[in-house]
Amino acid sequence: MSAASCVRKLARPLLEAISDKDPVVQEQVCGALCSLGQERPVEMLQACEEFLRQQDKLAPPYRAMVLRAMGTVLNSHTCKLDEATASTVLLLASSEMTRTKELVGDWQPAASSVLVAVGKHVINPVMEEVLSKLQPGLLPHPLVLQTLAGLSVSNVFGTVPFLPSILSTMLPMLGMAKHDTMRAVLCCALQHFSESALEYLANLDQAPDPTVRKDTFAADLASAYDVLFHHWLQSREAKLRLAVVEALGPMSHLLPGEKLEEQLPKLLPAVLGLYKKHAEAFHVSKSLGQILQAAVSVGSRTLEAQLDTLLAALHMQICVPVESSSPMVQSNQKEVLRCFTVLACCLPDRLLAFLLPKLDSSNERLRVGSLQILRHVINTAAAQMEVKKPFILSSMRLPLLDTNSKVKRAVVQVISAMAHHGYLEQPGGEAMVEYLVQQCALPPEQELDPDPEDVPADSVRAVSVRTLYLVSTTVDRMSDVLWPHLLEFLTPVRFTGALTPLCRSLLHLALKRQEAGADAFLIQFDAHGNLPSPYAVTTRLLVVSANPYLGDGRGTASLRLLHVLHPNIHPLLGQYWDSAVPLLLKHLDEHTEETLSQKEWEARLLLFLQDTLAAVSDNTWVCQLSLEMCKQLAYYDGAPREKNFLYKCVGATLRAASSKEVVRKHLRELLENARYQEEAEREGLACCFGLCAVSHLEDTLAQLEDFSRSDVSRRSIGILNMFKDRSEKEADRVRCALVLCYGHVASQAPRELLLAKVESDILRNMFQAFSTKVLGIKVDSKDPALKQCLVQSLYMVCQAVHSGAQAGSFQFCRKAELVAQLMEFVRAEPPDSLRTPIRKTAMLTCACLVSLEPALEEQAQADMARGCLHSIMALPPEPQEEDASCWELLYLDSLSALEDLLRSLLRSNMTPHGLQVMVEHLSPWIKSARAHERARALALSAALLRHFLEHLRVSALVPFHNLGLLVGLFSPRCADLRPASRQEAVDCVYLLLYLQLAYEGFSRDHQDDVVEKLPPLKEGLKHPDPTALLYTCHSIAQVVARRLPPDQLISLLLTMFEGLADPDKSCSRAAMVMINCLLQERGGALQEKVPELVNVLRCKLREAPEEHVLPAAQHSVYLLASQHCAAVVSSLLGSTLPFDSHTCALWRALAVEPALSTRVLGLLLDKLAKDVPFKESRTFLPGSTADRVATLLPLAATCALREVVSAPASGPAVLQLFPQLFVGLLLRVSCTVGVQLPRNLQTKERRGAASAAGSLEPCSSAVEALRAVLLQGSCKDVEQCLEQDGGWALLRTSAGHEEGVSRLASAMARYAGPRLPLVMKSLACPQGSLLEVQRVTCTAFLAELLSSNVADDLTLLESLLDSLVAWQQDPCVGVRRLVLRGLSNMVSGCPAKVQAHGPLLLTAMVSGLDDGDHPHSPVALEAMAGLARLVDLVELRSVLLHVAIRIRPFFDSEQVEFRTASIRLFGHLSKACHGACKDVFLEQVVGGLAPLLLHLQDPQPPVVGACRFALRMCVPNLDCEQLEAVFRQHLQEGRSLHFGEFLNATCRLLMRGFPDLLGRLVSTSLFYFKSSWEGVRAAAPLFTGFLVLHADREFLPQVDLEQLLAGLQLLLADPAPCVRATAAETLGRLVKFA
Repeated sequence: MSAASCVRKLARPLLEAISDKDPVVQEQVCGALCSLGQERPVEMLQACEEFLRQQDKLAPPYRAMVLRAMGTVLNSHTCKLDEATASTVLLLASSEMTRTKELVGDWQPAASSVLVAVGKHVINPVMEEVLSKLQPGLLPHPLVLQTLAGLSVSNVFGTVPFLPSILSTMLPMLGMAKHDTMRAVLCCALQHFSESALEYLANLDQAPDPTVRKDTFAADLASAYDVLFHHWLQSREAKLRLAVVEALGPMSHLLPGEKLEEQLPKLLPAVLGLYKKHAEAFHVSKSLGQILQAAVSVGSRTLEAQLDTLLAALHMQICVPVESSSPMVQSNQKEVLRCFTVLACCLPDRLLAFLLPKLDSSNERLRVGSLQILRHVINTAAAQMEVKKPFILSSMRLPLLDTNSKVKRAVVQVISAMAHHGYLEQPGGEAMVEYLVQQCALPPEQELDPDPEDVPADSVRAVSVRTLYLVSTTVDRMSDVLWPHLLEFLTPVRFTGALTPLCRSLLHLALKRQEAGADAFLIQFDAHGNLPSPYAVTTRLLVVSANPYLGDGRGTASLRLLHVLHPNIHPLLGQYWDSAVPLLLKHLDEHTEETLSQKEWEARLLLFLQDTLAAVSDNTWVCQLSLEMCKQLAYYDGAPREKNFLYKCVGATLRAASSKEVVRKHLRELLENARYQEEAEREGLACCFGLCAVSHLEDTLAQLEDFSRSDVSRRSIGILNMFKDRSEKEADRVRCALVLCYGHVASQAPRELLLAKVESDILRNMFQAFSTKVLGIKVDSKDPALKQCLVQSLYMVCQAVHSGAQAGSFQFCRKAELVAQLMEFVRAEPPDSLRTPIRKTAMLTCACLVSLEPALEEQAQADMARGCLHSIMALPPEPQEEDASCWELLYLDSLSALEDLLRSLLRSNMTPHGLQVMVEHLSPWIKSARAHERARALALSAALLRHFLEHLRVSALVPFHNLGLLVGLFSPRCADLRPASRQEAVDCVYLLLYLQLAYEGFSRDHQDDVVEKLPPLKEGLKHPDPTALLYTCHSIAQVVARRLPPDQLISLLLTMFEGLADPDKSCSRAAMVMINCLLQERGGALQEKVPELVNVLRCKLREAPEEHVLPAAQHSVYLLASQHCAAVVSSLLGSTLPFDSHTCALWRALAVEPALSTRVLGLLLDKLAKDVPFKESRTFLPGSTADRVATLLPLAATCALREVVSAPASGPAVLQLFPQLFVGLLLRVSCTVGVQLPRNLQTKERRGAASAAGSLEPCSSAVEALRAVLLQGSCKDVEQCLEQDGGWALLRTSAGHEEGVSRLASAMARYAGPRLPLVMKSLACPQGSLLEVQRVTCTAFLAELLSSNVADDLTLLESLLDSLVAWQQDPCVGVRRLVLRGLSNMVSGCPAKVQAHGPLLLTAMVSGLDDGDHPHSPVALEAMAGLARLVDLVELRSVLLHVAIRIRPFFDSEQVEFRTASIRLFGHLSKACHGACKDVFLEQVVGGLAPLLLHLQDPQPPVVGACRFALRMCVPNLDCEQLEAVFRQHLQEGRSLHFGEFLNATCRLLMRGFPDLLGRLVSTSLFYFKSSWEGVRAAAPLFTGFLVLHADREFLPQVDLEQLLAGLQLLLADPAPCVRATAAETLGRLVKFA
């Protein structure tokens, strides 16, 4: 077969499939055609040409695809084209292109592309053919002109020499073109011709004809220009107008100069007029720019006359509202700005005369557009604008006043451009700098434009900040402009927002000046009148550093600038600041805004200030600094935090000042000018006075008293004239400040000077400020803020007195008065809310006062304790509002203050009586019905006891007479509802017992072994499990019983009996447990009371069963059962099902003693064995099956077993009867799967009346009983293993029961192997059972045992094999299947014994392959799985071929399990082939290779995984290392497979190593062309294509090409698109046959 004939045969079906409806298939067909063309371009092009010629009626879209494929091949192989083929192809393309006059989709353009592709290298024939379609006097087909335009672009040097003749032919046609579409095509052609000519002229050195000149085209294009401009540009068709203007742009460069000069007065207005007619103005602007460049290049004089119109139109293009995200809009603006550049270079004066007045417009868009143009002109026409700088700067006056965000952004951009070109060095540049800084200071909320449609891409502030920094750091000429000018903007308040960028810019400028030298860096403040003084700079930078993370981290920036400016601040600061400032910066770097402690940071800054003042050590300098600080206080009226810190700085500075007059003057002014209505300012003022008092106590107190007299005394004249110059509220704020000042003065004053002043001056003036006189009557203020200030100041005063060295000898005369006043404040606080720290501060103050002399009376102490306890304890729990976190913090502080107060009171009476008094105060709260009140009281009690123990000093042995009462109070609380309360209660008991030991004479560091058992018990109180809590309480009671003195036992018991009525039931139960424990441990004298107590508790159980009474009733039942076991068991079995919670508890009581438990369990097992498990209830409906209904007695016995063995004490009995219990319950489970309850019990089950311990459902109850047996039989690991694996759930279902039994057997073998011999002995009896479900269960259990080595270790193997072989002929399919599984399990359990039993195992497995008449028997499936496991341990040579042949049909089974098992077994069989059988099996490998490869595309993942395994196993039989490597690389488990890549590599190596297999593999693949699975059907042709692709030509005759083509043609009609696509791809690869 010739190559042409072969390519024709291959191409024909592809070309016929080109009309496929699926786009993917179409693309694949085109790709296949291109593949044919890559190898045989000529033949492929000929086949396509022949097809298109013959298929005259083929739809245009499909003809276009064929032509597109031809164009792709031509673009790659044009140079290989012979003349004949080129001629044929171009004739075809020419015919297709001009076949119809109307344009149809992509058809004619595709044909035109073919012509252009041929013309890239073979230009003359193509030009001849195309020009033949361009006849003078006749309008050509539009695609002829488009083709010529395309040729001019793709082959400039080949086409331009033809342009004169083309233009001469075209020009007459311009007048003949009547349709706009044709005119647009002509314009497009003229545009491309002009662009090609310009490119040709620009590269004459490379051109074939260097004699071509501009004049060659001038005349023709001038004529064309007349038609286009005078006639077509006036068209109503928008597309035509755009085409005309796009052509006029490049044409203008080729027009004669005089022609262009003549036409400009008409051309420019006409082009500008198009702006009004077209929304998309890019092409108009681009053409206009080309025209302007052409006009400038010829030195046009008429351009100036058109300038005003031009500028107005271009200006509107910049100012027009547009969607800025559109690429076309952005491109248009670039072209318009390019036009402005052209005009600015030739007519700068006229341009500025037009542009700069536009800056005064109030219209936002006009102003923004004008600024954009100005910025562009400044950047692109710098030379022309040089002399215009003053004029331009003066024109910016009004834009600087505009408040619009867009205008501001544009102004900042203009300023940036000015900075780069030297404008800011001119007069007026300072205003630009100030404007830039002003924009940097904009607050964040003003950054965004309010118009949602005009949200800027970046905020004005962000742009300004970047601009200022870039101008400062990158524009060298700006250094002299900005330094030190930028310092002027540091102190004005309006520039506060710009501090960070200002500091960064100044820092860079300062460092640059330092590098230049000291003279350039030092600032002459006197020479620059507007510069702030060094004191102002220091104060400003230090104060703003107090809020360091505000304003983009201004703290760091300010400190760095302050550091670098130190030579300009003071010459002595360098050494100290070089070490101190870096430490401050490091502290900021180590923290964030969330982690930084504001108080600590301010303290560091104040210390830095104090050390700075010490380093300077110049009183004049310090006074000047303090004066400047006082001046700047007004700057921070809107910044309370900074102003507060500035007050502290003033105080620290005045502290360092030695001039008394200056200090007094500043203090007086501070008091007179302070804004008292601001809380932060009052606090700052007080701190200032406190710091000043360190060095000037007398002057500070004098100024406060003078101000108090001058200001406050004036308001006590009378009721009518009261508070004339201030409102009452404002007066209270003044008094708040005065009170706070006294407090801070006392806190900071030297202790040796304070005691003399505290009562006579400080407290007296504080109380005078707090109260006023109205008509001679003293009236305390009701203002809460003033009250808080007084309490806070009192606390500072008392703390200062208490911390003094002479506090012990100091007599505080006003102590009782202060206590009474403070308690009045505490009682006045609302009991149901916590909003202020008044009570906290008051209690802290009282705690300080308690330890001062004289001592308080007992009643006063009691009132204080009760009042403060009620104030805190009665508070509601934590609120759920938004301020919950603030409330919690305030609450914790208040609770801590209360604890401090109680400790102070306790320290005043460190005796058992004193301790009892404190506990009596807490007792009502400890017994409260509210959990949060109990928790608070217990926490306080533990803290007081701990404090008492730590500070106890026992000088003589004395009895702790109230120990029993206290232990009885706290012990039941060990079971409180709140875990924290339980922990605190244990701590209280622990501490009380150690107090007893201390009173017995033991040293403080003595550790008692018994008492030390209490702390570990706290772990058991963390969880809310009642059983665990009671057990822990029992342990606690044991510890108490061992350490309680005999005389305290009665009081302890009486107290605990009272605890039975505790409102917290958990504590009541704990009291019962502890009582029982105490009676058991220490109640020998009360032992005769036990029967009566049990009787009482049984009555309570019958009447009103309480949970803590139940243990007593259980004990009674235990006593009865010890004497009458059978009767008790029979009686309890007669209880109504389901058992209620009390009955269940009584059953569990029978497990207390092992001997009794064994008897009870034996009786219950007899009940299970002697009665039938279910009865069949048949219905009369046709086709219905019998329902199985459980019998009552076995069901009751099962529930009872579950309860008995679930008791922890039943362990020994369960261990003794474990085999019987395990087998009995396992068989009970098997025969209750799917069994229903009797109807009466079903109703109860639905109503939720099931047993408290579990479900009444027969199977579930048996499973739960079995689980309990395992747990009590020391097989907890077995139970947990099944729980984790889901085995218990499987046991309950019919579908999963078998798997559940297997998992149970596996767990038993793993964790309970020694139990199995007796279990198997018990299993021997049911082997003959008539119940099929029990036989299946037994077989499954025994089969799974063989998978464990326990079968061999315990010598169970033979008996297990005998049992399984005996069941091999069982009529039940499930039993036979499980027998095979068990035999194959020997591989896992007894691998060493497999070889010895090999014949037996192989016989069973091979016979299993032929089990039954059904071809897909589950026994056969099990046999295949078993053989796969045995292959490594049993010699298979005798049955290898038989098995391989027998399983081969399963490869293509419709059932996924059979496909998976057979393929995986085939992979395992390859392990057994060695020696003589290797050649035999090789034939099987070769035969299975194609199916395995194709099933890699199987829809089922298990089949794919099996194929991967089988291929990896079988490939060594082929003795090809490279193929093995490919399989290992691609077929790894878990790795995703790129099937096409893998198949390609495999086929390449197969054809290289086994070329003789080509025909066989292809014929096998053909079989799968008809596969029912889409993926396999798609993989088969792909496999075939790769085989052919990589086969040598000499082996291709092995393939029946006709049969293959027939199959592929059928696949091209397949309903699945992926199949059709791969078929087309394969056809493309068959080019090798050509």
